[in-house]
Amino acid sequence: MKKESIFFTITISFVISLFLVIASFLALVFHTQEDKEKQLSKKYLPVAKMVLEQQRKNGLTKFFVESLSNMDMDFIDDIGQMNAVLFNPKTKIALERRYRTILIRVLDLNGESFLFIKNDGLLIMFKDSDYKHVNPLLYLSVVFAVLFMAIVLSFITTWKKLYPIKLLKDKVKTLGEEDFDFEYYNTTAQDEVSQLAIEFKNTAKKLKDIKESRNVFIRNIMHELKTPITKGKFLSELENSDENAEKMRRVFTRLESLISEFTQIEELISSTKNVIKNNYFLGDIIDNAEDMLMLEDNVIISEYENKKLNVNFKLFCVAVKNLIDNAIKYSDNKKVTIKTNDKDEIIFENSGKGLAYPLENYFEPFFANENKSKNSFGLGLYIVNSILRANDCMLKYEYINGINIFKIVKLEKKDK
Repeated sequence: MKKESIFFTITISFVISLFLVIASFLALVFHTQEDKEKQLSKKYLPVAKMVLEQQRKNGLTKFFVESLSNMDMDFIDDIGQMNAVLFNPKTKIALERRYRTILIRVLDLNGESFLFIKNDGLLIMFKDSDYKHVNPLLYLSVVFAVLFMAIVLSFITTWKKLYPIKLLKDKVKTLGEEDFDFEYYNTTAQDEVSQLAIEFKNTAKKLKDIKESRNVFIRNIMHELKTPITKGKFLSELENSDENAEKMRRVFTRLESLISEFTQIEELISSTKNVIKNNYFLGDIIDNAEDMLMLEDNVIISEYENKKLNVNFKLFCVAVKNLIDNAIKYSDNKKVTIKTNDKDEIIFENSGKGLAYPLENYFEPFFANENKSKNSFGLGLYIVNSILRANDCMLKYEYINGINIFKIVKLEKKDK
């Protein structure tokens, strides 16, 4: 693990925190034990000194024992009771002092306090009925355990939260090699790092899709260019004649049409990166599309309400132009009817054969079908769909009683 790594920093911080907590715990234990011994010394050593002086002068008289009893120090004169305390395995030594032949101990048995004095074989014991031993180490241990577990859990949680960063770092290294596979399983997490990992996964998926689309697109370009080029090479080897010259012109016209559609796609991709929308009248959009197609006045049957649309004018005109062009091209009477309805849908109708395949199939570039025009390369509806999506719209299709019905429908927020 590198020293510059954030995980190294977190680990070092964790180790330092544990060290400080343990050091603080030991210092508190030492201080608490020392403080308790001071309290016990202050309470019992004067009593022990007084008992020893009394024993040396007059012995433990009844009056002296009663006076100590009034101080809640009960004299234990029964050797059995004394041994029951001295030799009980649960008895703990809370304080011990030695002065030559004198031994003074404060004993703790189940929280009860006993003063034990031994002097030249003489054993004396008192029970302090007013004092209860409380073990502060128990509370300190509980507090330490809670702090320790909190730090460990915090470290584990932080490590888990930041682990996607390590995955991202490793993945970014391979992203340049077009390795877009990235798995992240905690897709329900709402923290920033998890969301970043999820967004990275989504971005990697989009890049993978773009790469695959680009490969398909390039393969289809090569396929579409191959036929006219091969035919042109063949015609160039034939003798010059008006018929061959006309065929050659058709080859170049076909190549020109293909390049024109490729140019449209390039402009579309460039434009949809930053779509700026404003309000425009539908009539202005249709008039502009009509001018682009150079149509006669009676080709479009206008039955629409001149509503305002919030779209990108240039792009939307291209989409409408392609829909009008397709409707006329595949219509029995070479006319198209444009309508609107109360749902703010823009409808393009023409009479003729219905689509042979589901509408979604025609959204694929270079989609081939038996109705494909010799001057079309299957890019029209692909371009329309891309433009409508960029303008928060979608295309729907119906075929009713010999009428093809294409509808531009505004996308709901949940559909975007």
